[in-house]
Amino acid sequence: MPIYMDVHIVPGVKAKDVAEAHYKDLVHQDEYRCKCMTYWIDEKRESIFCLIEAPEKDAVKEMHRKAHGLVPHKIIEVSSSIVESFLGRIFDPEDATPSEDGLKVFSDPSFRILLVTRMTDPILLQHQVGTQKANDLVNRHNEIIRKALAEYGGSEVEHEGSGFIISFTAAAKAVACAIAIQREMDAADGDAIGFKIAINAGEPIEKSNKLFGDTIQLAGHMCAIAKPQQVAMASSVKELVSNDHSLNGGKTLLTLSPQDEALLELLFNKLEENWQNAEFDVDDYCKVMAMSKSQLYRKAITLTGLSPNLLLKEFRLEKAKQLMKKKHYNISQITFDSGFTSPSYFTKCFKKKYGLLPMAYLDLLH
Repeated sequence: MPIYMDVHIVPGVKAKDVAEAHYKDLVHQDEYRCKCMTYWIDEKRESIFCLIEAPEKDAVKEMHRKAHGLVPHKIIEVSSSIVESFLGRIFDPEDATPSEDGLKVFSDPSFRILLVTRMTDPILLQHQVGTQKANDLVNRHNEIIRKALAEYGGSEVEHEGSGFIISFTAAAKAVACAIAIQREMDAADGDAIGFKIAINAGEPIEKSNKLFGDTIQLAGHMCAIAKPQQVAMASSVKELVSNDHSLNGGKTLLTLSPQDEALLELLFNKLEENWQNAEFDVDDYCKVMAMSKSQLYRKAITLTGLSPNLLLKEFRLEKAKQLMKKKHYNISQITFDSGFTSPSYFTKCFKKKYGLLPMAYLDLLH
């Protein structure tokens, strides 16, 4: 059966309240063919996240409704292995022992600090420097990161070849790890592989339907704007480590104001919503951003170093590359599915950006 995670926002919630509600769920779980695996409770952030095996989302809602009336604010389907990588467990904590009344009362927050890295697409790297050197650079990159995450207690969640996602429970450990990685990464190697690193923090479920999706997404955007040898750090993480003077990275750390972070997120969210629409241009971009052309140009240049037109084009090119990896597309399909208006223009843009023709990239992939 599928496994779901749900979120409840309950002002003033206490660990004992959640333990009692969880006990009531266990009483009724069989009626709805559910299995209540565990939960996370954060009194400070007033949030509860439940992990439940169930036939469908509605079964989770109805079980909660009958057990205690706390209907979830949102439910998403998750992978148990990914949950364990992010949060360290999929069942109750081993040190949680029942009290005299049979309740396991524990307070275990699900808030995590995520370190996200990006590097040049390995396929493009092979084209640029040759297969052997590319493999050596990637292996060196992987060794540096895995050595650091082991030293600072991080948990490797994902590694897709062009980047890592690493989960930490402590912001100080995450920042120290990021600084150590950036210092260890030889400047020449870092430049050669286009290495970028960013840190953000958040809860498992927010707006996205992917576990920690919002946190990962903003970290990815911050990777995109970070310069070589910088660690991009979200304002939420900066606040968490503000009193730790040992983490003074100087020019190594790139931080934005919360307002600029929100604007950066909006810039990319609007691209995400519209990139496949070939008619979406800079005029439309201005409209959805509620800005004049001069305002949008100024903000885009300040935050990303790219004009709105170039930002849109490069976003579409990256999406086109992702499409090529997923299916055996022909160039015409890729062109129109990625929002370009003609195969010849798409081919010209791709060659200028990546240094090879789209067909050559497809051949390297397959």
